[in-house]
Amino acid sequence: MAAAGGSSATTTLPSLRTPPSSSASFRRPYQLRIFSKPSLKCPPVSATSSSLNPRSEVVSDNSVQKNNIVFNTSPLQLLKASAPNRYTMERSSIIAIGLNIHTAPIDIREKLAIPEVRWPQVITELCALNHIEEAAVLSTCNRMEIYVLALSQHRGVKEVNEWISKASGVQIAELCKHQVLLYNEDATQHLFEVAAGLDSLVLGEGQILSQVKQVVKSGEGVAGFDGKIRGMFKQAISVGKRVRSETNICSGSVSVSSAAVELGLRKLSESSYANARVLVVGAGKMGKLVIKHLAAKGCRKMVVVNRTEEKINVIQRELKDVDIVFRPLSEIITCAAAADIVFTSTASESPLFSKQDVQMLPLVRQGDRRRLFIDISIPRNVEPGMSDLETAFVYNVDDLEEVVAANKEARLQKAAEARTIIQEELTKFEAWKDSLETVPTIKKFRAYVERIRASEVEKCLSKMGNDISKEHKEAIYALSMGIVNKILHGPMQHLRCDGNGNHCLSDVLENIRAINRMYDLETEISMIEEKIRVKMGRTKK
Repeated sequence: MAAAGGSSATTTLPSLRTPPSSSASFRRPYQLRIFSKPSLKCPPVSATSSSLNPRSEVVSDNSVQKNNIVFNTSPLQLLKASAPNRYTMERSSIIAIGLNIHTAPIDIREKLAIPEVRWPQVITELCALNHIEEAAVLSTCNRMEIYVLALSQHRGVKEVNEWISKASGVQIAELCKHQVLLYNEDATQHLFEVAAGLDSLVLGEGQILSQVKQVVKSGEGVAGFDGKIRGMFKQAISVGKRVRSETNICSGSVSVSSAAVELGLRKLSESSYANARVLVVGAGKMGKLVIKHLAAKGCRKMVVVNRTEEKINVIQRELKDVDIVFRPLSEIITCAAAADIVFTSTASESPLFSKQDVQMLPLVRQGDRRRLFIDISIPRNVEPGMSDLETAFVYNVDDLEEVVAANKEARLQKAAEARTIIQEELTKFEAWKDSLETVPTIKKFRAYVERIRASEVEKCLSKMGNDISKEHKEAIYALSMGIVNKILHGPMQHLRCDGNGNHCLSDVLENIRAINRMYDLETEISMIEEKIRVKMGRTKK
């Protein structure tokens, strides 16, 4: 599909489907769509119906044509004969767009990171775009992905790309080099795999499921996080829970936090935390996990720098055998000067340790060693380029591969079982999503039949006179309802996707089209046109 106003180049990488038998890697290949001339301008619209859209006729029987020009068109026909007509026949599409640890380096990912507190505002901003109906944001240390329901695929992608570029300062051309871009069922499958931990750096890690849950929690009550997108995330949570309960993919697995602690253990000259001077910066979800894993690895004393002391006290009550010393954020440099190894995991959008700060720090206790910084924050808490110094080694989340690779092979076998579960849940979700397409037709068809029933009952009662009893009226009403419900039962059964394959989507859609034609319901197109009107009106304001 070419982008309006410019050509596009599509690079198709290997199939999005990874065979269950594959054990080499679970990094999904992606389809990257690179727009060579980003533009929202549409081509000039000709007055002839064939040039407007070869898939649809826009000239009514009452229209007059002269020299291929349409006259006396109604407002609705004028809407159809405009740019929106180019996609009134499209169905809304679910799109996943963003990047992750498999496709982009940390210096790109940190520019796109969106703090959790901003997720609701981002949903609002995305849904204000002309072609975006619903949206959700998943931003973690390993990924920044935006999921949208778009009226038009290529227009939706262009608008989201432009929003990301404006928000991050990264040019669209650069984004496209590292971008994940998936549509509909592929987008849904990707989210399910993310929730199951199959797309994580640490295969099967559990923290990502908590982060997917947080997307739903932060989106509750936000206009634009509803319908299909909300349903997809709710289903993803169910998938994540089911995969972890029915497979052993989490057995022996590590999280980003535990991998960071393990990496630190490998890099310490004594390979032990028993005598190491440890500093942890941040006591949020990631920081708390770092502290717990340090305790599990034999660290009995550590300093924790945090904005408030309350979280530290809670952790101290849980880890009674560990001496945890709280220090405020204002003392971070002083604390670092007295540490051999520093773990950072805060949500700060600017570095907490600059190159100049670290240069000023004294040498560690043994003069032949460098101070270790293990930074698992996105954006990074430690300024890039620090490893150029002779007194510091800096590691980030991209450096954890050597740790997670050690116990990854055993979990790859369990991942095949997880994919079977994902396919089952994907079928259920697609059936539910497809059933939403039938709802407007079912409602209009029922309303149509109800109007006939009510009219005929009214005629019958008027002919019977005023002396008809209440019991007779109720009997006539019950009779009419019984007839209508029995007649509607068959058609309604064939207008629903049941998810068991009894009524496939193509048959259901054909039934919908038949009902629309026979009873002149015009459900699908009229609804899309109404959405377009709302979006166009919002743009004019």
